[in-house]
Amino acid sequence: MRFSLSINPRAGAWVSRARLAALLALVFCALAGVARAQAPAASPLAPEVRESLLDPKVNARDRAIALLAEDLSEESARILTFLKNGDLFFDAETRKLYLRVGEKSFVTLSGEEYGGSAPLKKSAVNNRQRQKIQSALNARSLQSPDPQARREASRALIASGEMELETLQALIEAEDDSEARENLRAARAAAVLKDPQAAEGDILSALALFQERPAPEARELIRVKAESPDAREAQAARKALASLEARAQRLAFFETLFFGLSLGSVLVLIAIGLAITFGVMGVINMAHGEMAMLGAYAVWFLQELMPDRPLAALLLAIPLAFVGAGLVGALIERGVIRFLYQRPLETLLATFGISLILRQAALLFISANNRPIVTPAFFGGQWRIADGFAVSVGRVSIIVFCLAVFFALVALLRYTRLGLETRAVTQNREIARAMGVKAARVDALTFALGSGVAGLAGVALSLIANVGPNMGQGYIVDSFMVVVFGGVGNLWGSLAGGLVIGLANKFMEPAYGAILAKILIMVGIIFFIQRRPSGLFPPRGRAARG
Repeated sequence: MRFSLSINPRAGAWVSRARLAALLALVFCALAGVARAQAPAASPLAPEVRESLLDPKVNARDRAIALLAEDLSEESARILTFLKNGDLFFDAETRKLYLRVGEKSFVTLSGEEYGGSAPLKKSAVNNRQRQKIQSALNARSLQSPDPQARREASRALIASGEMELETLQALIEAEDDSEARENLRAARAAAVLKDPQAAEGDILSALALFQERPAPEARELIRVKAESPDAREAQAARKALASLEARAQRLAFFETLFFGLSLGSVLVLIAIGLAITFGVMGVINMAHGEMAMLGAYAVWFLQELMPDRPLAALLLAIPLAFVGAGLVGALIERGVIRFLYQRPLETLLATFGISLILRQAALLFISANNRPIVTPAFFGGQWRIADGFAVSVGRVSIIVFCLAVFFALVALLRYTRLGLETRAVTQNREIARAMGVKAARVDALTFALGSGVAGLAGVALSLIANVGPNMGQGYIVDSFMVVVFGGVGNLWGSLAGGLVIGLANKFMEPAYGAILAKILIMVGIIFFIQRRPSGLFPPRGRAARG
């Protein structure tokens, strides 16, 4: 509908303000009516469904779930979701249903807040009913235009196997996404195995499909068929189980490999800073773990300042942790370490005392309890690689972050003046000083750089570990093992050593346990150092001469 307003100046026509206001009001009312006509109206809840939800009997709740599943409009899906999560309540007096939208906040289906004082009663469901609700919601998701939603819903159907075979076949023929179609085929095979009236040929075909495409969700159904009195069915089921076990072993290997790389990247982040200070200055810094603690506390501090923006706080914590831990490291070097060069035992004891001071300061000024870190939504997700195997976005980010810091450090030491002077002091301190290099300045900057990198490691640790005063102590021994195993003062040795130790730790833990695995790794490194004292990548210059 179009409204036009014409004014003829030659005829002297004019429109008064009152007429213009009335015309604008008419246009507004017409547009509002069109908007109301186009807005989807909430479908009223059927009385039978309402009464079944208010009835505390189990069979009444089953009837309500069945009725809602048959309808499954937007409103029905919303009610089922709240019912499954235990967030559907009702008022026994007014017979009204309420949805819990907060800890103590309830609204009606139309959005009106609950203003009464009497406690509401929960419309409870058991585990069997929750499974029925989830199956109904999955069935609805199978009609979603989003392929990812259809993939997840069809994957969930494999475990339940509760949909009719004809319906599943129709969905298979209509599905255009290859992954969702394969999931639906597996769901149909699971439904065949669950059907006591299924023909032998259909059962054998279903088991053959699971042998070609192992599905962990159907493991129990296949196991039941492996005990069938029918020899052909039992043999086919055993083949499917063998294929499933082989696939599970492959996925377990890759999962362990991923966790080993994740642990190794954390060790590399902590160890490369230690390798720099140890290689250039010959200082055993027992307070290196506390530098990582400061970096983790930087994340917590910024999240306290910006509670609604955890991702921004995490990103801002990266430069803050680097600069803050670097400044603390520079103060330690200028105030303590520079007076103790060429006295390794004294530096070890001094840095151990500094470690105790920093931990006690965290206890006094922050808390002895672990501080909560809010993981941003992006880092809390998972990337699905294959059926039954998904990797954490947070741990992948740590691996990428470790590699980025490592190569940035390599570039810094190779292409900058500070890197040139650091390499010169590392190889021969006396000749470097004779060439005009200020060794004391290089020592201070190197110690600050190593401490700053440890602060970056603390930022990464905050995503996977508890942030507390003692968090750095759990990694200091491992980081020293990485430095010694890889080669003192060699960054590539630290990278290789950290990854090897991380992988060895994760592959040995299932067989020997966490503590015994760490002991065996330490014993192995001791034997390795006896045969190769310089580590994987022998150092050069002053460090090599001892």
